[in-house]
Amino acid sequence: MRLDRYISECTELSRANAKKALHRGDITCDGVVVKNSGFKVDKDCEVHLSGERLYHVSSRYIMLNKPADTVCSNVGEAGYPSVLTLLDLPKAETLQIAGRLDADTTGLTLITNDGQWGHRITSPRKACNKRYRVWLAEPLVETAEAELAEGIQLKTETKPVLPAKLERISDTEVLLTITEGKYHQVKRMFAALGNRVTALHREQVGDIKLDEILKPGEWRELTPEEIGSV
Repeated sequence: MRLDRYISECTELSRANAKKALHRGDITCDGVVVKNSGFKVDKDCEVHLSGERLYHVSSRYIMLNKPADTVCSNVGEAGYPSVLTLLDLPKAETLQIAGRLDADTTGLTLITNDGQWGHRITSPRKACNKRYRVWLAEPLVETAEAELAEGIQLKTETKPVLPAKLERISDTEVLLTITEGKYHQVKRMFAALGNRVTALHREQVGDIKLDEILKPGEWRELTPEEIGSV
């Protein structure tokens, strides 16, 4: 990898500003000042910027416990900040969010710079399970399990959504597992059952479960096992 690109990906510096730092002599590679932006950095090279060691992470896989009143986009929308502002990482705004949640929905959000990995989560063809804890305004109808398992028809859709699994915690609290990610899908599914969602929290995507130790707004890197499960 070119040295200017390496610096840019490890810091908040643009490629142009990385080149300026190089020309000033601020960069050392294995203890030697390097000013050539095209210098090739290998995986064993120790790069320092003004004496501080830089560490390059080629791929990132992050679990975030999304708080309410944030949006799953690379920039803020409708007065809400992006969830990416919660990540204390260089170039966080360039990462991809694998599956959007509404501003008022909380819970497991997966973030990566590996486009193929993210696609396996979001592609309808992959049928990746997403489990939500749902709180409802009214007691759930007795036929809800059967109707959702059969595939419920949503307004404005031309065909029913795919079958979903419902686990009843109480008449107003349930766990719902779906394999799609249509616009406001969970809320629309319960609206079709004559009910209204009052709170929504995503607990699991595929085999990746939200880490219980993460408070709203906190995040961690995924383990190799979690990454490989997708």
